[in-house]
Amino acid sequence: MMAAIVTEAIKLRRSRLWWITAVAFTVAAGVGGLFMFIGQDQQRARALGLLGTKTQLADVVADWPGFFALLGQIVAVGGSLIFGTLVIWIFGREYSDHTVKDLLALPTSRTAIVAGKFTVVAGWCLGLTGYLFGLGLVVGAALRLPGWSAGVAMHGLGRLVLAAALAVVLTPVYALAASVGRGYLAGIGALFVVVFLSQVVTVLGYGAWFPFAMPSPKCRRAIPISRLPCARQQPQKTCPMHRSPASRRLSSISVESTTS
Repeated sequence: MMAAIVTEAIKLRRSRLWWITAVAFTVAAGVGGLFMFIGQDQQRARALGLLGTKTQLADVVADWPGFFALLGQIVAVGGSLIFGTLVIWIFGREYSDHTVKDLLALPTSRTAIVAGKFTVVAGWCLGLTGYLFGLGLVVGAALRLPGWSAGVAMHGLGRLVLAAALAVVLTPVYALAASVGRGYLAGIGALFVVVFLSQVVTVLGYGAWFPFAMPSPKCRRAIPISRLPCARQQPQKTCPMHRSPASRRLSSISVESTTS
């Protein structure tokens, strides 16, 4: 099995996919930093043209816990796409390059070959997660986000690892699709279908029962009620028909006294 792991690692290192995925996570860390920069002062961001005139980012909390929660969302959503693409490439390329017959002719068992592929996928995905966490520390320190502590950092790292682990566990579906379809297209199609179904199921309120929609809610941060837009609105007046009988009698007495 070790020979299979080394072979798959060499294939990944000689390809362009490893640095493409690294660039994607670098951009993701930059996007997270941009949201934190906007959340620190939305008026400043609006003056710089980074935010629309009437746009409000009420859910953005510009502190370290909020930043780690945002990075967890990035790993859960964007990481699922990137990890799925990585698995599809590792399994689908054997059919596109016509090397699957050579693999079957090797003395290495098929179980070892498949296990070696998944080991390389899991290792690289966890490496990308650690890379994103390191970039997040640099970006957060540059923005001077409040609320830093070692406990918060470890909790944020745990969220990232949890999201990455959940996303990696779900990737065998794409590997199966690429193997059955004998190429990339079937795997990419399965990835698109899963992403579409995840959005639909989540909107309908059944995301907790759909495995592919589970990584994202695991990394969300509870937003205090005081930060919600509805909490800042003025309380509406209660309709007279919905008042209690005592309240209606007091209202009628005050009206009669006023008219008299």
